[in-house]
Amino acid sequence: MNETISRFLSLLLAGDTVAITAAAVIVVVLLAVILIASGRRRQAEMAQEISREAARHSADTEARLSEMIRIQSEMQGRFTAMAEALAQRQSELNTVVGQRLDGMTHRLGASITEQTKSTHDNLRQLQERLAVIDAAQNNIQTLAKDVVGLQAILSNKQTRGAFGQGRMEAIVADGLPLGAYQFQTTLSNGNRPDCTIRMPNGAPPLVIDAKFPLEAWNAFREATAPEARRAAGQQFRRDTEIHIRDISEKYLISGETQDTAFLFVPSESIFAELHEHFEAVVQKAQRARIVIVSPSLLLLSIQVIQAVLKDQRMREQAHLIQGEVALLMDDLGRLDERTRKLQSHFLSAQKDVEQIVTSSEKLARRGARIGALELERPVEKPAPDEPQPPQPSLRPAAEPRLAEPRSGLLRFKVVDED
Repeated sequence: MNETISRFLSLLLAGDTVAITAAAVIVVVLLAVILIASGRRRQAEMAQEISREAARHSADTEARLSEMIRIQSEMQGRFTAMAEALAQRQSELNTVVGQRLDGMTHRLGASITEQTKSTHDNLRQLQERLAVIDAAQNNIQTLAKDVVGLQAILSNKQTRGAFGQGRMEAIVADGLPLGAYQFQTTLSNGNRPDCTIRMPNGAPPLVIDAKFPLEAWNAFREATAPEARRAAGQQFRRDTEIHIRDISEKYLISGETQDTAFLFVPSESIFAELHEHFEAVVQKAQRARIVIVSPSLLLLSIQVIQAVLKDQRMREQAHLIQGEVALLMDDLGRLDERTRKLQSHFLSAQKDVEQIVTSSEKLARRGARIGALELERPVEKPAPDEPQPPQPSLRPAAEPRLAEPRSGLLRFKVVDED
């Protein structure tokens, strides 16, 4: 092939056209042969590579199969061990569950017993409470009958007025002593107020009226439609204003009664709603010197009047108290004078006792001194020619004067301490 290539090159160099064409054909043929040979060689190499790859793949496959067989055998062993462990655990679980079920059954039995006992106790208490409720229901029924009776009383104007007046009289009678009030007394103009209360210091009595217009109030309270409620409110306002004017004209007499009167409302709720919904009526009553009072306010006013009356009685008895105090001061002055005299007597007696104690102390000291003296021994007279020895003396060198008794046997030391 190398020779052919060299010839082809020589022909090319020679420049012959036919030769060049033949050479080109030859080159093409040679190239085709070379390509076919290289392709076959490549196919042979690829076939060898494929065979080697297939051998390698088959070896890998066999290795994987053997590994899978080994893993499968291990899995079977693990499954067997797991099945045994599960069977053991299941038996233990069955034992534990059985024990717990037994304990739970015991607790449930005890709990059911206690619950049954508690239920019986609750039922017994419930029966007792039901008995109490039955008694309360009977009382409520009785109260309902009483309320019905009270409603029947309040439905009549005369009986309703008597009810309000009776409540007012009870409050006044409970708060004031006898003689401090009068019911249905007659004034100079012929009118008879429900109650007059005597005021202290000769002041005119206070008038209390208990005829509150409840008919219009009940109509206002029972009205449900707005128009009916408005009409009932206007009617109640007119009736109340007329009643306030009547009280002012009939019961407020200059010099005979107080310039203020009480209008008694027999219910706290009516009093509150009156101030809430009819403030203009309340202000008009105040301008007319009519005070609208509820049971609690009337009771408070009665207590104030009672305190004022008590103060008046104390002032009336003040001169007697002053006289007694003056007599008491005179007795106290005499007691002070006599006490001072007694004190002077005690002081003089104390001085005498002190002097007596001083004298007794002097006597005791002198007696002690006398007891401390010593008796001298009698001495023989010496001869005239013998010297006379010194005689012992009872008197110390620094002592004052000595008194020698006539007997010559005792010597006393006299000290004047006065």
